Formats: sequence, structure tokens, C-alpha cells
Amino acid sequence: MSARTWAWATATAGALLSLAAAPAGAATPAPTTNTVSWAASYGTAHSDGQRWLQKTESPFSSDLVVSGKLTNSGEGCYSVWTQFTFDLAPLPAFKQAQLCGSGTTDIHLSQSYQPTTTGTVFICKGTERPTDCGAREYITSWPTGAVSAVQ
Repeated sequence: MSARTWAWATATAGALLSLAAAPAGAATPAPTTNTVSWAASYGTAHSDGQRWLQKTESPFSSDLVVSGKLTNSGEGCYSVWTQFTFDLAPLPAFKQAQLCGSGTTDIHLSQSYQPTTTGTVFICKGTERPTDCGAREYITSWPTGAVSAVQ
């Protein structure tokens, strides 16, 4: 196995394990430090919330915790998706929440995070595939000093 294949396989396996470890609807830990707001909109749907880094047992990574709400003020179904890239290896998009008709639902996720991780959140019309979607909003860019405040 080449070094590039091994690195991609390791990053993919780690990311998938961390997604499986924090199912939707699981209790989200309270932030221990600075939080950063995030928001995305598309059609009649809007989502927003807070994100932060949570210290883990590993000295090399943290968990990115994203918490918020998806609100739809109209008819039809909308869903919130995330997509992460680890060391230039993009993973598929994962649905985090869905809502049909007007109302509000919670969004909670925890994802392994390293300095080379990039991730986006976006809203799509429908619930099956991320094809008719709004703009992707980065959830891994940090204001000056925010990452150094991880506890």
C-alpha cells in the first residue's frame, strides 16, 4: 500500500468512526471555551448555531462540535448536510438533520478535527441527496485566537 493510499485510508476510517460515534440526537456537551457562530440558508430554510473545539484524549486532535437548529418557514422538505476534507481527501457529504413543512429541529454533531481539516455546512431542498443546495458555509475557519483557546 502506498503512503498516499495509507494516509487517505487512515483519514477516511478515522472520520467515519468519529461520525458513527456521535449519532444525531445524542446529547451535545456544553462548550468549555469560546464558541463561534455559524449560519446557512436556502429557500425557506435557515440554520444557525454555535461551534467549538472540544479537547479529546489525543494530543494531536480535538473534536469539532456543532450545535444549532434547522428552521423551515414554508412547505417542502429541507435538510442540513456537512462535508469534511482531511489532508486534501474529501469525504462524502453526510445529512445531519431534515425537516418537512414548517417547524424547527435540532442539529448536533461531533467530528474529529485536526489543523488540516476543512468542513462546510449547507442546506439542500429535499432529504435524499445533496443536489439542489445553497451556498456552503465553512465551519472550520476560526477568528484569531479561537483555536488556541481549546481546553
